[in-house]
Amino acid sequence: MRYLVDTQIFIWLMEGNKRLASKHVALLRNPKANIYISIASIWEMIIKQSLGRLKIPVDLEGDLQKTGFRVLPVEIPHVLGLKNLPNIHKDPFDRMLVAQAKKENLKLITSDKKIAKYKVPGTMLV
Repeated sequence: MRYLVDTQIFIWLMEGNKRLASKHVALLRNPKANIYISIASIWEMIIKQSLGRLKIPVDLEGDLQKTGFRVLPVEIPHVLGLKNLPNIHKDPFDRMLVAQAKKENLKLITSDKKIAKYKVPGTMLV
């Protein structure tokens, strides 16, 4: 199985937030799982941090390495995939995650009900 984590899921994992059920934490911490985090999520966290809207770990790069998640770059086919998405969600970062999940056949792990409306196969709503 291959998964793409939504930005919020990554943040909750790093915080130890109880909103993540133990089964989800176990999946995210499983070294055998192929879990990706999009460079778009990292970009989103840095932008929101610089605007004072998000507190992220001081050592974001170190925390990323600790998770063992693979970083998924934003490629041209991902960007082009945006034009085929219905206008469900206004957030450009979330739309990019949906486009990436569709193009790369990744299951999305999210807490965002709007993202779930895109019906990416295997989306896991936390």
